[in-house]
Amino acid sequence: MSQWEKLRQLPAVYTQQLNELYDRDALPMDVRHYLSAWIEKQEWRRAARDQDLAMVLFQVLLENLDNQHSRFVQEESFLMQHNIRRYKRNFQRYQDDPMTLASTILWFLEKEKEILQTADLAEQVQYLHVEQEAMETSTQQDLERKLAGLRNEVQCMEHTMMCLEEQQDEFDFKYQTHTMEARGEEADKNQQVKVLQLLVNRLDDCRKSTLLDLNKLLDRTEDLIDTLVKKELVEWQRRQQKACIGAPDNVCLDQLEKWFTCVAVCLFQVREFLSKLEELVGKVSYDNDPVKIQRPALQKRADTLLKDLIKSAFVVETQPSMPQGKGPLVLRTNVQFSVKTRLLVKFPELNHSMKVNVFMDREAPQIKGYRRFNVLGTKSKALNMAESQSGGMVADFRHLTLKEQKCGSGGKGISDISLSVTEELHIICFDTVFELKGLSVQLQASSLPVLIISNSSQQQSAWASVLWFNMLSQDTKDVLFFANTPAALWTQFREMLSWQFLFATKRGLNDAQLEMIAHRLFGKQQNYDTCKVAWSKFSKENTPDTFWAWFDGILVMVKTYLEDLWRDDLIMGFVSKGKEKSLLKKKQRGTFLLRFSESVIGGITFSWVDTTITGEPEIKTVQPFTKVDLSQIPFYEIIRNFQILEAENVPENPLLYLYPNTLKDEAFGKYYTDKSGADSPYIKYIKTKLMFVSKETKQGSSSSGVIYGNTSA
Repeated sequence: MSQWEKLRQLPAVYTQQLNELYDRDALPMDVRHYLSAWIEKQEWRRAARDQDLAMVLFQVLLENLDNQHSRFVQEESFLMQHNIRRYKRNFQRYQDDPMTLASTILWFLEKEKEILQTADLAEQVQYLHVEQEAMETSTQQDLERKLAGLRNEVQCMEHTMMCLEEQQDEFDFKYQTHTMEARGEEADKNQQVKVLQLLVNRLDDCRKSTLLDLNKLLDRTEDLIDTLVKKELVEWQRRQQKACIGAPDNVCLDQLEKWFTCVAVCLFQVREFLSKLEELVGKVSYDNDPVKIQRPALQKRADTLLKDLIKSAFVVETQPSMPQGKGPLVLRTNVQFSVKTRLLVKFPELNHSMKVNVFMDREAPQIKGYRRFNVLGTKSKALNMAESQSGGMVADFRHLTLKEQKCGSGGKGISDISLSVTEELHIICFDTVFELKGLSVQLQASSLPVLIISNSSQQQSAWASVLWFNMLSQDTKDVLFFANTPAALWTQFREMLSWQFLFATKRGLNDAQLEMIAHRLFGKQQNYDTCKVAWSKFSKENTPDTFWAWFDGILVMVKTYLEDLWRDDLIMGFVSKGKEKSLLKKKQRGTFLLRFSESVIGGITFSWVDTTITGEPEIKTVQPFTKVDLSQIPFYEIIRNFQILEAENVPENPLLYLYPNTLKDEAFGKYYTDKSGADSPYIKYIKTKLMFVSKETKQGSSSSGVIYGNTSA
């Protein structure tokens, strides 16, 4: 099944992401749809570096658009004819720079893969955490039952108010009649007074009962708001934090919006009930009228609950991110970024009427050197239902940029705290006004803390800060977090590391791989659960070759060049040299495994079992391959064509069985190119880089590519 077909079959939450992805002019969704088969077969990655290939693909793209146009002419599809002509005109701007077009299409295809991976991960998590899901479902069902109970009480209250009004009308009618017939017999008058007293007593009892029911209704509402705001919303915010750093958590807001809206609608109805009571009291009142005494407090309580609910309902649905950044929450000056806010109480009558404004750092810390920024672009947008696939009330800011204010070396401040650029946290703020049915509420929302860099070389360090903050901090406004950075427990740290691989490649890290990393950090321990990783150890020690630089270098290499091999579990990856030796020495000659280099950032190597002259097993290792090599030849072709000249000057590939005992061609065969030998498209690299000389062949002339025994690779 093609990638595009898989995307079209995803659940609604992911098709929403797809629609948001293609809500850009760079690659229209119509073009992606109608040319999907052709687009997915082309080598866009190579075309992004090869001017000639990029030009060929550019010309073929235009021809395909012409073919589609002809098809729509035959089908008499006027609208699509018009669209295809317009798309072709837009693409013609790449006539002098087809490699940019290739890069753009490649970027869209990679983003599609990320959506598919996220969907796949969510499915895996659902499978792996059945009990947790059952518990969540039970909690949701309990909440749904409470909301249904609230709606039922509101409906009952509507009936109660009608009965109360009818009772009052009856009393009012008889009282007016009594007043008009003042000249009757004394006995009749006394009887009428008794009837009126009975009616007013019943009215008083009914008013007291109604007020008591309204109080109970507000008690139930307050309980639900506590659950929604202090539990469900807080849990969603934490899931969003974790999702920003790769966790496969569900951050869809549709369910929360349904719940928030239900409670808000009920509270507006309570306010209408209270207004009705005020109207009734204006017509009929008496001494010690309970409505006059209790209604003001009920009104204040209902308004307070409603305002608190609405204030909590204004959130940042999609955190700030650059289109081609390493992840969300790292922004670069003068580079466009997007961010989306959402109001979780949905009233269609407010569509396009609430203006959302964006600005920076509502409460900037007074510390020395702290930079200030201005937000540029469209800084005000209306909440609307058109920009959300699910019809939510959103304001989607897509073309914002940041520019640093010119104030010397930053703010003067009153504190001696000093933070580096990649530890300086900033918050993007939003405000709007909710006005409906006489209620006016000022709303504010803020993003998670963002890092603001000025050049791409700072991105790796900034992303490390994003990981650390969102792994450890639940105070989402703590911009001085890095002034006194806490350490991470290994249990937290290992989960975060695994998320990075899980998000990037759909395969996380297993216990053995994580144990190797723990051993690298802490040395040999019986149990690592109580060990702590300091921020400095993660991102500062041995600069620039920090732990994070090493780990991220591997992650980037795997994502760029080795994703399929990693996902198919062909790369053992994180395994120490000692562990590697103990695994291989018990295996037959020619058994090999693939592991990441411990000393070369972004390097991968392989070791295999050979035998000495005396027949003893000997472990040999090749020097690590890096992106310099992998950009020229796929790693599976390196494994396929790797050769050593032995004593008889006969080239031999020593790699026979992938650990533990899978034939090499059985493990990697499905990846091989059809052409081999002299016809291989990689023959130049193979001849110059993949022929090694064994030590036994010629003393002192062994290639530096093959290393024996203990190595630093």
